[in-house]
Amino acid sequence: MTDAISNAGFKSGYIAIIGRPNVGKSTLINRVLGQKLCITSRRPQTTRHRILGVKTTDDSQLIYVDTPGLHISDKRAMNRYMNRAAASSIDDVDVILFVVDGMNWTEEDEAVLERLKTSAKAPVILVINKVDKLGDKEELLPHIEKLSAEFDYKNVVPISARKGVNVEQLEGEIKALMPEGELIFPEDQFTDRSSRFLAAELVREQLFRHLGQELPYSITVEIEQFDDEDKLYRIGAVIYVERDGQKSIVIGKKGALLKSVGQDARIEMQSLFGKKVFLRLWVKVREGWGDNERMLKNLGYNDEL
Repeated sequence: MTDAISNAGFKSGYIAIIGRPNVGKSTLINRVLGQKLCITSRRPQTTRHRILGVKTTDDSQLIYVDTPGLHISDKRAMNRYMNRAAASSIDDVDVILFVVDGMNWTEEDEAVLERLKTSAKAPVILVINKVDKLGDKEELLPHIEKLSAEFDYKNVVPISARKGVNVEQLEGEIKALMPEGELIFPEDQFTDRSSRFLAAELVREQLFRHLGQELPYSITVEIEQFDDEDKLYRIGAVIYVERDGQKSIVIGKKGALLKSVGQDARIEMQSLFGKKVFLRLWVKVREGWGDNERMLKNLGYNDEL
């Protein structure tokens, strides 16, 4: 790959993936990278941090910026943090992907569009995701025409990130807009985030999948131990909740729910890290962490990351 990278015509740059919560931004970046980087669930606001995913080929290095969903509510400090992380991602990028959910246009989509109208300096591609779920695909063309009249998109690409439909076409459109440049990251690096960060995210993903509708939004995860012991990672993670009652829910009857979360998170970690993992989980109460700016920073929710 080194010889190809030294040739003229090599392209590199940053692509921001933005949109309201739960439109499939993280699923898209996982599909493009060909491996799991970003955690996903059917619940909105699963993604809380800005994460870079790096895809390097013989003729390009495309750096995708996965972001929290932009949403209207900013009552809690956590919501304000996520909105800042998402909004700042459109600065200093080369291409913006505005991802929407099929025919479902909402007030939050409108808010994202308004932000693009005032702040976007890079070309914007409208990505209509989840087209595999459309009942009547003949309705798609009028929908595209209507949305195209609202903003000067460079292109509109209907895709299914989950099934991979038209994703290669989307990558081609992105690459066509990329400037020529050199490698920004080493060619074997696929993210800017540490293994500790990814481990915490995988635990949080399983909490989203195992718990009820509201509780995951009151939970965060901090890695207290991450030891590399040759063929084994020894990881200790603390799950923080905001109230005592939430602690008992996370632990479950006779510890059953916490055990299931740990087992499933460990399997995901071993798949990602390519190594055996010994994982221990604890649950602690830290009252009001989600609405306290200082606590958020102490738990790794930093705007500069």
